Amino acid sequence: MTTDLAPRPGMRPVPGGAPAGSAATLLTGPGSLLTWLIVFYPVWWALGLGALIFPIVAIPMAVSLWRRRHVEVPPGFAVWLVFCLLVLLSLSALDVDPAGTVAEGWWGRLPGALYRATGYGCVTVIALYAVNLSEREFPRRRMVNLLCWLAVVTVAGGLLGTFAGHLEFTSPVEALLPPKVARDGFVQSLVHPQAAQVMDFLGYETPRPAAPWGYTNTWGNVLAVCVGWVVVAAFCFPVRWRWRIAAVALLAVAIVPVIQSMNRGLWFNLAVGAVVVAIRLAVIGQLWTIGVLALAGVLAVGVIVTTPLGEVVRARLDNGHSDDGRGFATAEAVEAVGESPVLGFGSTRKTIGSGESIAVGPTPECPRCGGRTLGGNGQLWQVLFAHGIAGTVAYLGFFATVLWRFRRDHTAVGIVGSVVMVLSLTSMFYYNALVAPLVITMLVYALMWRNVRDRAMEGKAR
Repeated sequence: MTTDLAPRPGMRPVPGGAPAGSAATLLTGPGSLLTWLIVFYPVWWALGLGALIFPIVAIPMAVSLWRRRHVEVPPGFAVWLVFCLLVLLSLSALDVDPAGTVAEGWWGRLPGALYRATGYGCVTVIALYAVNLSEREFPRRRMVNLLCWLAVVTVAGGLLGTFAGHLEFTSPVEALLPPKVARDGFVQSLVHPQAAQVMDFLGYETPRPAAPWGYTNTWGNVLAVCVGWVVVAAFCFPVRWRWRIAAVALLAVAIVPVIQSMNRGLWFNLAVGAVVVAIRLAVIGQLWTIGVLALAGVLAVGVIVTTPLGEVVRARLDNGHSDDGRGFATAEAVEAVGESPVLGFGSTRKTIGSGESIAVGPTPECPRCGGRTLGGNGQLWQVLFAHGIAGTVAYLGFFATVLWRFRRDHTAVGIVGSVVMVLSLTSMFYYNALVAPLVITMLVYALMWRNVRDRAMEGKAR
């Protein structure tokens, strides 16, 4: 691809090549909170802030929005706000104990519910903050570069998890917590940096890349929604050839952690993304670009089947690992929704026993036994169980609205942005989206709207 991606009719080039500005402007000027959030995310992870940085940075962003005379709300955002309202209303059902779940009081379930509600609130504020930046204040090209940077960070974390999978350390935030709090499993996932999740479902210990996102599934989710922006940043803007060579090298190297992660959801998402891009390009007659995409896919598959990576793929496909547990949790969650169909239960629940045993808690003889988390094995099941059919309709309606609204944007931003929205729908069956993947998805949504809005303003100015 080049900047002028094709003669008309065809994919239009990404506009908005404003100068990047000085380092001081990037770190203190309009939109600098996004720069601090994204560029320094590896630092926040190492400090133990990880997912906690999102609510922290959302506070000054909210103040910035409050000080504006006018806050622009992009098309389709009203549907998202309805979903957020339903999340809050569903808190009224926290004291309901669906059949087959562990009984617990309203107050005991409130922290987890508030964490999720806060996550959705952060997503909302960050999206509005990004939307309300002008091209002069924060060029679209800068946003693309930030999304590209997240892909670089994720690949680097994947390589770290692949070759130094046992690396972990006590973060400063973790060290400041009371020992009892710091040992909690959920708190550990937030404040304890580790390069990988080490699992043994193949019969031996295997590190699965997770840095800097806490979980292997989150790592795979983020990589899938960010990798396309590497192509946009390197091939849809005027840049030096060395950056394009570096982008190709990054994508080639990424094959190693992608396979080593044994993340079937990621593999599927990458295939879906390639199909969506091919369809969008076919619609505008960019058949040569489809050929390039197909060649890249063939080369990637060739590398995998002719190297030891192929053995990893075969071993993973032969070992379902979490399939039974996921199936049990999904079936129980769907069945339980009938007890509170409209607003759900406000949060997740623990089952009494699991598909393997009625025993509560794992044992050496049955490590997969014990309670399952209903609503913990995919964003769709979490929204359906915690926020009911009403919340699910609003959540799905938002992404469907975004896809429909931007279906005619054939710029690189429009095409790759539509891929991200489609992946939000496919991955919700097996990935949870809060907080980082959903924040990134909403930043892409903001970029898509700004791309349409600012291009229209540039056309009027001519």
